[in-house]
Amino acid sequence: MTHEEKKTAKIVEELTMFFFALEASYIDTRIERKENEVTIRLEADFHPSFADKLSHLDHYLNGQKNDGMGDIYWELAGSGDPGETSQLLLVGMMIDRAKIELGADRVKLTMYRNL
Repeated sequence: MTHEEKKTAKIVEELTMFFFALEASYIDTRIERKENEVTIRLEADFHPSFADKLSHLDHYLNGQKNDGMGDIYWELAGSGDPGETSQLLLVGMMIDRAKIELGADRVKLTMYRNL
């Protein structure tokens, strides 16, 4: 497995654990790898009482990027407590952009990583 594939797997792992912490009963992920880009799609439900944890999702995933930080700390993804937003900041550093569709109890994420 290459370095880039491991990063992609860590992103999926971290988001899966995050949504389990939000009491998700449905999590669907799909990865599509092209020549220069990886697309990660995730759809999950969550308990409405955790909606506040998702209110800043765009900030975490589409915030300012720091490639150096992402390259150094990507192996730490999944090491924090599930549901911590600090882990979402790390995921945000590991992707290039994200499209977020947030509903009352369901979210759809499409994240892109340039290779």
